[in-house]
Amino acid sequence: MWASISAAYTQRGLHPLAGFLAGLAQCRTSWLLTVPCDSPRFPTDLAARLAAAALFQDAEIAIALAADHEAPDAALRPQPVFCLLRSSLQDSLQRFVAEGGRKVGAWTALHRCATVPFNQAGDDPHAFFNANTLDELRLLGQTQ
Repeated sequence: MWASISAAYTQRGLHPLAGFLAGLAQCRTSWLLTVPCDSPRFPTDLAARLAAAALFQDAEIAIALAADHEAPDAALRPQPVFCLLRSSLQDSLQRFVAEGGRKVGAWTALHRCATVPFNQAGDDPHAFFNANTLDELRLLGQTQ
């Protein structure tokens, strides 16, 4: 079922939001963790750090912040597809999409958000790199 939901939304140009909607449709817990499938090195403590921030800041959504892998000294940027969101936001997301919304950041901006920096000592600077080609995946493997 989730694959057909995701496929229907993806055909409408929703891409990450399609995954959010498909996940929320199947979610049986209070929170849903989202991670893009093309980022194989996401932090193993992602869920724990996002959950801690969401609870501490009474947020509906917790979003990772990370530097661009090509400019690790640059300012941290939101990585909104790496997030922990309350499953009760399903109706909000469905309305946003029905009204023509297509940007993850635009939808998350409608809610109380916590942000979590992933530039601490020990954090992998390539953790949020997305490998869209075999060459990019090989390059990522060489940075370990």
